Amino acid sequence: MSKPQTLLDKLWSAHEILKRKDGVSLLWVDRHLVHEGSHHAFANITARGASVSHPDKTFAVVDHYAPTRDRAHIADPQIARMIDTLRRNAGEHKLRLFDLHDPAQGIVHVVGPEQGLTLPGLLINCGDSHTSTHGAFGALAFGIGATEVAHILATQTIWQKKPKAMRITVDGDLGAGVTAKDIALNWIAQLGAGSAQGHAVEYAGSAISALSMEGRMTLCNLSIEGGARFGMIAPDEVTKAYVKDRAYAPKGDDWAAAVKAWDALTSDQDAAFEIDVHLDAAEIAPTVTWGTSPEQALPIDATLPNPAEMGKQMAETASEALAYMGLTAGQSLAGTPVDQVFIGSCTNGRIEDLRAAAAVMAGRRAKVPGLVSPGSQMIKTQAEQEGLDKVFTDAGLEWAASGCSMCVGMNGDLVGSGKRCASSTNRNFKGRQGRGSRTHLMSPVMVAAAAVTGRICDVRPMLQERYI
Repeated sequence: MSKPQTLLDKLWSAHEILKRKDGVSLLWVDRHLVHEGSHHAFANITARGASVSHPDKTFAVVDHYAPTRDRAHIADPQIARMIDTLRRNAGEHKLRLFDLHDPAQGIVHVVGPEQGLTLPGLLINCGDSHTSTHGAFGALAFGIGATEVAHILATQTIWQKKPKAMRITVDGDLGAGVTAKDIALNWIAQLGAGSAQGHAVEYAGSAISALSMEGRMTLCNLSIEGGARFGMIAPDEVTKAYVKDRAYAPKGDDWAAAVKAWDALTSDQDAAFEIDVHLDAAEIAPTVTWGTSPEQALPIDATLPNPAEMGKQMAETASEALAYMGLTAGQSLAGTPVDQVFIGSCTNGRIEDLRAAAAVMAGRRAKVPGLVSPGSQMIKTQAEQEGLDKVFTDAGLEWAASGCSMCVGMNGDLVGSGKRCASSTNRNFKGRQGRGSRTHLMSPVMVAAAAVTGRICDVRPMLQERYI
């Protein structure tokens, strides 16, 4: 009788071409996604006289440097040069390019699922750490470095050491105003930013099954912030319904065959995990980061930690974070004033996120400025058809085009030094949104609540008002 396998085992063995004596495997890559930051890899293969071995399996997307305003006239020459370089490389190697004026352009980790390029069972790589997003479909998906990008371009394979298996099971029902973002920040805060290091995290449980694909992508996206190599969720009927009829999804008889294969992509009942964590969904509250790491997060009704009550190393880290963030130990997290807000990114820039934020903001006025950047141009179009853009602009926020935008600030969308931003993004380390910027990570509905109050606050009373 064969040994029970995890989802990780099944996906890994399906892509393993060979395994070296040191335990490193050569894996076949089904989808390779590239963006402006991939220029080093293209230069590498050009210098070696090589070309892209499978251009039909590599897709290029303009996202990190994509301007969110006035795309016809890019003022910054560096931004223009980065985008032009990707265009040139895509053209020379005959790659499908989702360019600035393409109606399907967007953030690479939004475009992939949206176009049906992301499918259960595939191995997907990109030179971007948040490639873990695609694991929400039951795919093997992880970010890679420039050298590995070049290797895939030239060979369509990658050398990789198999991580250990970790499972996080979340059972029960999430409360009103509690989202996948809160699940992620909750487990990272509880277990630590390095708790999943060297592991692939599989999410399971009734609360995970109840999540939409958008929520699942948010959860897998944030897995790396807990140290994981990547995150995964076994495909189910929700997955199939999302994928069906998308541009690159299987059609006809191929669809039936694909679904049959996808149904086998689940961990066997007695499969062993190196780490097995169980969480109660009912105990998770809207969660906000207070420091400079995703693990420095607390429920909205908590008070800021006191370094004097911690061990020496943790105390030093907490004191430094509080000082950088301009916060005081023991004060309430709720009520902290913000200077601006941002809704967008590959973590929380999808249509579900925009709908949820708009539901909070409808009929209310923002007390601070803010930017809303949809995850893709298709999402932007859909949001405008639903009137969500008008909700945001009527509230006083700016409605922009799609791209990575203020998540990383490469396109010029920045938070000023010393300014505090309530953000739906994925990282809050020093200077992430701009030199000296102070970032508080939270869900889109919590960002919306911060916008209309001018402070970090609990969105749940606002949601209750909508139902009274």
